Amino acid sequence: MPSVLPDGETVPDDGALPPHALEGAGERPLGFYLHVPYCATRCGYCDFNTYTAGELRGTGGVLASRDNYAEQVVEEIRLARKVLGDDPRPVRTVFVGGGTPTLLAAGDLVRMLAAVREEFGLADDAEVTTEANPDSVNPAYLAELRAGGFNRISFGMQSAKQHVLKILDRTHTPGRPEACVGEARDAGFEHVNLDLIYGTPGETDDDWRASLDAAIGAGPDHVSAYALIVEEGTQLARRIRRGEVPMTDDDVHADRYLIAEEAFEKAGFSWYEVSNWATSEAGRCLHNELYWRGADWWGAGPGAHSHVGGVRWWNVKHPGAYAAALAEGRSPGAGREILSEEDRRVERILLELRLRDGVELSILKPAGLAAAGRALSDGLLDPAAHEAGRAVLTLRGRLLADAVVRDLVD
Repeated sequence: MPSVLPDGETVPDDGALPPHALEGAGERPLGFYLHVPYCATRCGYCDFNTYTAGELRGTGGVLASRDNYAEQVVEEIRLARKVLGDDPRPVRTVFVGGGTPTLLAAGDLVRMLAAVREEFGLADDAEVTTEANPDSVNPAYLAELRAGGFNRISFGMQSAKQHVLKILDRTHTPGRPEACVGEARDAGFEHVNLDLIYGTPGETDDDWRASLDAAIGAGPDHVSAYALIVEEGTQLARRIRRGEVPMTDDDVHADRYLIAEEAFEKAGFSWYEVSNWATSEAGRCLHNELYWRGADWWGAGPGAHSHVGGVRWWNVKHPGAYAAALAEGRSPGAGREILSEEDRRVERILLELRLRDGVELSILKPAGLAAAGRALSDGLLDPAAHEAGRAVLTLRGRLLADAVVRDLVD
């Protein structure tokens, strides 16, 4: 089941933010994340805030139905307009995630996007993305999305090998994600991403190479590759605990990462974040960069998180509770926290160090600067960047990114 929300202070019924959160807002980019919490089946490794029809049956009634979900998100977008007031910023990015957004009708996704456009306006070069399962779209569906204003799409591929997909409980067949890339291009999508996962129990190095070759050969301009994390409470965690499937280790993950880096570099992809590669700067995911650089975004939907001007909040998780709050004219916010300057400094290090540009050494404390010096000596940070005043991970540093970050935040 989905993970538990953090604790926090109460969100006002009208969703109002402290005045300081909106100070200087015009100087920061604004994005929207629209969460669709529905899936046809639950993947064995997933602990996201998503629900199958069986999980919702009897727990939310008509309020939790997919049929009226788009209108609920539109209501929250209207709430965002009231909370942010006369904010002059056009929205820079919109990202529809899940769950499986493409379980909704294409017209529903277009309607949600239209509400953002009507309430806030979109920047002329706005990036508008939706995630999609390969077996939940077809050419007509993709054409409707493109005509409605979407210009980027991200397909969950995970692997090109059937036995790996089976372990992950993925429902699409090998080859379908690659075909989707072509269909998206034919529909006029300018940017296409494929998501891959490495380190699945039973996956070999050759399986992983085959997945990389298939993904690259499909012609996307962006690929994300993530190490499998086995979350407690998932079906996969239970299977591993029972000894039904083996657990992979960090050394295997490191080997797979190096294989991926070599394949991507050879194919003309460059890393710009530890788990993300693109063929050009235009192909990078601008929405995720808003997160990584601490910009403002409003997350609409059950369990969605938002951040504006140092205030972070999160919505109630269950679709029924979310719909009920909006129906009563209340914010669906479940809790919030106001970040201190130290919180924001630490988050900058945690997130920006993962980027190709790295993080400014000037925001490190003395202990962090000393740790950066040790990381430099150990070959984990780039010498030229360090000389220029930035901490930038080397390839070896990327393999140990979490450990480097822990040292630098001291």
